[in-house]
Amino acid sequence: MSLEKRINAFVQLGLFLKQFGTNTKEASLTILNDAFYSDFEALILRQKAYNGWFTKENVITSITEISNSLSKNNLNSWLSKYTIENHSKKNIGVIMAGNIPLVGFHDMLCVLITGNKLQAKLSSDDNTLLKKIAEILVFIDPIMEDMITFNDRLEGFDAVIATGSNNTARYFEQYFGKYPHIIRKNRNSVAILNEKDGVEEIRALGSDIFQYFGLGCRSVSKMYIPEEYRIDTFFESILDDYQDVTSNNKYANNYDYNKAVYLMGNNKLLDNGFLLLKEDASMSSPVGVLNYEYYNSVDELENKLEADKEELQCIVSSENTPLNTLDFGQAQCPKLNDYADGIDTIKFLLELT
Repeated sequence: MSLEKRINAFVQLGLFLKQFGTNTKEASLTILNDAFYSDFEALILRQKAYNGWFTKENVITSITEISNSLSKNNLNSWLSKYTIENHSKKNIGVIMAGNIPLVGFHDMLCVLITGNKLQAKLSSDDNTLLKKIAEILVFIDPIMEDMITFNDRLEGFDAVIATGSNNTARYFEQYFGKYPHIIRKNRNSVAILNEKDGVEEIRALGSDIFQYFGLGCRSVSKMYIPEEYRIDTFFESILDDYQDVTSNNKYANNYDYNKAVYLMGNNKLLDNGFLLLKEDASMSSPVGVLNYEYYNSVDELENKLEADKEELQCIVSSENTPLNTLDFGQAQCPKLNDYADGIDTIKFLLELT
């Protein structure tokens, strides 16, 4: 199966998925829609029954981000820096996370687009959508059937890509260390506020914090705030768009639980009724909590973030902050070449011998 055919298969998949974000059926996909549209739509609606964090809105957001990336121009531009056709094909075992909907899709794409075989172990928290997407790919091009398998236990693999927590990473290292591997650990994303940032500059930051309920490695879990910054400005910026987040029972339960634990521990908290702000040096915070830390100068903060770069997935700020970061609102919108943990997955796959 040539690279061109693989690209075309993912372009067709992208067109199919795009319909669910726009609520507009694509006439040119009649055969594909007849086979899968109703089933896939029903599967989206069932996700919350399988996993209470996977609301319809979050699933649609993930699907839309994926579909937007799968244009022919995007795929060709992404792959243009690599030489893909002339390399030996391998059986790649992929252990996928399940913290947000379809979080394992990018690894699936990388393995298949390079012509390798995918042997995936899905998380129990997200084990239906990717299987259906695989069915769609096989329908688009039956050659894909021999390239995709889902197993509860990996076997007969040539290399491994595994995503998990810091604890599971130690297990992965022990078990898969003798094979070529990418093993990903916990990462966090942070935001930098500037003394010039007002409500309008910060408003987009809300999506970086609350999208997927803060469960992704690209979800902002900590803010760096200038000394003397008026924190009410931040609360005002997120009030209208996110005050209903506690209507999700799982989020509300986490928010209430963490509030009770922190108050019993005599921790100082800032609380707006749906988000707790806790002054804490840690970059990682639980659901319903956002850590914050004050900084004195941008140069000092830049040095600190450089020292902590192995813990960071991405950094967001406004144009008022003179650092090379993503803009507020862009943390959850990775491009195809925004590799998790900064490890080039395509390069890894192409260098396998």
